[in-house]
Amino acid sequence: MSILSAIGNTPLVELTNLNNNSKVRIFGKIEGVNPSGSAKDRPAYYMIKKAEESGELTRDKIILEATSGNTGISLAMIGATKGYRVKLFMPKCVSIERRRILKTYGAEVILTPAKEGTDGAIRRAHQLIS
Repeated sequence: MSILSAIGNTPLVELTNLNNNSKVRIFGKIEGVNPSGSAKDRPAYYMIKKAEESGELTRDKIILEATSGNTGISLAMIGATKGYRVKLFMPKCVSIERRRILKTYGAEVILTPAKEGTDGAIRRAHQLIS
């Protein structure tokens, strides 16, 4: 069994104290129990899966993303599991803890000036592929 099979298998719980109408039931998914601890695991896995199915993503290619956090962590985790290189551009102001998590998953992290925020990371990623 792969860690990827745990993506999306998150508990559905009833949130009983959110309203007073007995005819209305509210439920929520606890996305924090995804493998990376983020709801971003679902879209990251979907993007990678669709890119593989279409032939756009192959082992000789690199997953490239400008990110400030959770999407990058999800891409790094999934990329590591599937054997892809992952290169992430992020502003220097992103926490050391996030950078360590990304590096633990084997992602290459390229820092951009903090004052430029995520826009600067996006510009740098575009420069690489242009």
